[in-house]
Amino acid sequence: MFLIVRTSRADAVLHPQRMAILRALATGPKTTKQLGEVLPDIPQATLYRHLPVLLDAGVLRIDAEQPVRGVTERTYALADSAILSAEDLATASRDDHFRYFGTFVGGLLGEYARYLEQPAIDLVADGVGYREHVLNLTDAELRELLADVRGLIAARIDNQPTTNRKPRLIATASIPLHRTTGDNE
Repeated sequence: MFLIVRTSRADAVLHPQRMAILRALATGPKTTKQLGEVLPDIPQATLYRHLPVLLDAGVLRIDAEQPVRGVTERTYALADSAILSAEDLATASRDDHFRYFGTFVGGLLGEYARYLEQPAIDLVADGVGYREHVLNLTDAELRELLADVRGLIAARIDNQPTTNRKPRLIATASIPLHRTTGDNE
C-alpha cells in the first residue's frame, strides 16, 4: 500500500530549487535538458523529482512533447496560475507563513551567493543593490504604491533575452513595522 502525499501549492513553489526552476522558466518554456544547462547547480535527477511536484501543484504545464531517441521529451512552461493566490495563503498557519518567507529569503541569499562566486563582480555596473526604506503610508497609499511597482514590473515582464538583456532578479517585500501605542491616531 502506498501513501500519496500531495504537496500544497505554497510548499511546491516556496522551495529553493523549485523557485530557481520557476525563475528559469520565467524567460520562456524549456526542456529538462535546457533547464539543466541554465541551472547547473541542480542535478538532473533532482530536476526530474521537482518537475512533477510543480506540475501536480498546477504551477507548471507541459508546453510540448516530442519523441527523442525513444523517449518523450517534454517542454515545460509556467502555468497561468504560477503565482500564489490570496486563497493559497489564506489557509496557511503563522508557522507556514514564517517558513514560506524564510524560504523566499533563503532563495535570495542563494542567488546573491552565486553572484558573489563569479570570477569578477562589479555591483554598480551589474546593477546590484539592496536597500530598506521606511515609508509612512496609509493603507490606501500602500496599495497605490504596490500597484505602481507591479505596473512598472508588468511593463517589462515580457522582455525577451537578448545580447544586451540579462535576467535580473527583482524581489520585493512589504512588512508593517511593529506598532506602538498612539500609532492609530
